[in-house]
Amino acid sequence: MQNRRKFFTVLTVSLVALGFVAGSALAEELLGVITKVDLEKKTLTVVEKGTDKEVSVKVNDDTVSVGKNGEVKTDLAKVSKQVANAIEKGRKGVNVKIEHKDGVASKITPAQKKKEAEKTQ
Repeated sequence: MQNRRKFFTVLTVSLVALGFVAGSALAEELLGVITKVDLEKKTLTVVEKGTDKEVSVKVNDDTVSVGKNGEVKTDLAKVSKQVANAIEKGRKGVNVKIEHKDGVASKITPAQKKKEAEKTQ
């Protein structure tokens, strides 16, 4: 009886520890609006949705952008033009979801508009 109790205690503690390790390995998500692009530093300035806090995210050679043709390597010059066009039209910038780890973006996905989201469901 005592061996069984010890086994279940060790098993439970192990599973909880595994959950913490696996949870910390996942990338963070950032929902917001890209307001600035720095081509020299390879950074995006994103205003986080809900907090209006500016977050700086680096872009490297492994960063991909999701578009109509699937995932492609992120072109910062193109992103900069998109942000400039959005600002010219009176918007704050480009709405996106960015997956990142330690401030380095791994995936940039344009945020869906409500009507588009309803069509995909």
